[in-house]
Amino acid sequence: MKFGFGNRKKQEAAFQTAVSDSYNENLFSYFGTGTAAHICERRLYQSLRENVPIIDAALCKIIRLVGSFRIQCGSSVLQNELNDFLKNVKVNSCETGIDSFLSGYLEQLLTYGTAVGEVVLNGNGSDISGLYIASLDDVEMKIGKNPFDLKIYAVSQIGEKIPVQYPELILCSAYMPEPDSVYGTSILRGLPMVSDVLMKIIRAVGTNWDRVGNVRFAVSYKPGDNERSFSKERAQQIASEWSKAMKSREPKDFVTVGDVSIKVIGADNQIPDSEVPVKQLLEQIVSKLSIPPFLLGLSWSTTERMSSQQADILTSELEYYRRILESEIKKICCIYMKLKGIREDFAIVWDHINLQDEVELARANLLNAQAEKMRMEMSEE
Repeated sequence: MKFGFGNRKKQEAAFQTAVSDSYNENLFSYFGTGTAAHICERRLYQSLRENVPIIDAALCKIIRLVGSFRIQCGSSVLQNELNDFLKNVKVNSCETGIDSFLSGYLEQLLTYGTAVGEVVLNGNGSDISGLYIASLDDVEMKIGKNPFDLKIYAVSQIGEKIPVQYPELILCSAYMPEPDSVYGTSILRGLPMVSDVLMKIIRAVGTNWDRVGNVRFAVSYKPGDNERSFSKERAQQIASEWSKAMKSREPKDFVTVGDVSIKVIGADNQIPDSEVPVKQLLEQIVSKLSIPPFLLGLSWSTTERMSSQQADILTSELEYYRRILESEIKKICCIYMKLKGIREDFAIVWDHINLQDEVELARANLLNAQAEKMRMEMSEE
C-alpha cells in the first residue's frame, strides 16, 4: 500500500476559503471535526513554525533531546541484527536509520498532534524495504463500528478514499487525543492567538523604526506678501533642490531664501518599549512548550535551583515522548522478527537524558553513596 499525494489544490482552496470567510471573525471558530478543518489547522500550525522562530527552535530542540536508543535481548546475534537493521533501514526517499524516522515522526506528532507512518515491505513481502512517514493530507482516519476500531483511508489524487489494505503495517500515534476523536492535539494549540499578538508587536517595531530610524523630513515654505505671485514656482524649486540634496551620496548643502522651515517627521515621538509585553508573550510560549528559557538563548534572571527544576520538568516531558515512540519501535521490531520467523523478547534501552551539570551530578552521587555507607555501618552496629 502506498499513500497518494491527495488532492492538494482542493485542500489549499479550503484553507484559503476558511481564511477569507473568517477574515472579520475568529479564524479558530472555523475549526471543527471535519477534514477541511483539520487541513486548515495543520496549515495554521505550519505557518506558526515558519513565522515565529522561537516555536520552531523549541520543537527542534525537543526532537534532538529525545535522544537515541538500542535494542537489548538474550541472543547477542539477534541483538546485533536488530540494531544493525534499525541503523541502516531506509526512511522515505533520502534518509536512513531509525533516528531519522523517529525525528520526522515526532516532529509531525508534536506539530499536528497526529503522526502516521508505514512499514513498507519488498515485492514478495519477505523483508522490510523501508519506513515511510506519510503526509496527513494524504490520510484520513475514522472510528469504525466500535471505539476500538480504527479505520485508515488513503486519499487518492481525485479525492477518493481508499481503505488501507494492510492496516497492521501502519504506524499511528496521537498526542493527547480528545474523547471520541482519532486525531491528537497539537502541542501548539493555544499559541496562535499569542503568536498573533507577538507578530503584531514585532511588525509595529519594524514599522516604527522605519519611520523614526530612517529619518523623513517635512519642508514647509511660507511665502511672503510680495512672493505670492510666484509661490508655486518657488515651492517647486525648493522641492527640487531638497530632493537633489537628499539623493546625493555625499553631504550636500541646501541653500534657499525665504521663510523655509525643516522638521524631522516623528522626531517628537518615542518608540514604545516592547520589552515587557514581548517577554510576557514569550513566557506563554515557553510554558506551553515546556522548554527552559536558557535552552532558547533567553537570558531571563533565574536562580540556579530554578534552572535545575526546569531541566527536571523537561526531562519528564522527554520521557513521556519516549513512551509514545516506544510502542512504534516495538511494532517495527516485531514485524521484522515475524518476517524472519523469530520469536524472542527484547527491551528498548534509551540513552541517558542529561541536562544537568556533570560535576553537580557526581557530587550528588557521592553524597548519596556516603549516606548509604553510613546507614550500613549504623545497621551493622
